[in-house]
Amino acid sequence: MSIKIIFTWWNRQTFGTFLKTLFFGKYVGSDEFGNKYYRSRKNERWVIYAKNIEATKITSDWYLWMHHTIDKAPNFKENKFSWQKKHLENQTGTINRYKPIKIKKNEIKKKYESWK
Repeated sequence: MSIKIIFTWWNRQTFGTFLKTLFFGKYVGSDEFGNKYYRSRKNERWVIYAKNIEATKITSDWYLWMHHTIDKAPNFKENKFSWQKKHLENQTGTINRYKPIKIKKNEIKKKYESWK
């Protein structure tokens, strides 16, 4: 265990979370990003992130499990529908952010004529 875990929370988990996971956590599964999910006897649920801590890295299946919407832990090895996209974390503030197409005012086509 690194000394960073004791004093910093941004390195995967806090010291308290480490102890809680060690003594009370039961490993439930992991997702395709390497995040590990745990549950206690009281049915408390938490995640240990693989790399940097980012809540949007939790896939929708695990999000449902974390918030007690479903009881069965998801399995990322199960076949998905062909129309489903792979999960992406929030891209705000990066080069891959969403940028809407700018439309110039003279390019807007009105679907009606204004009264005169």
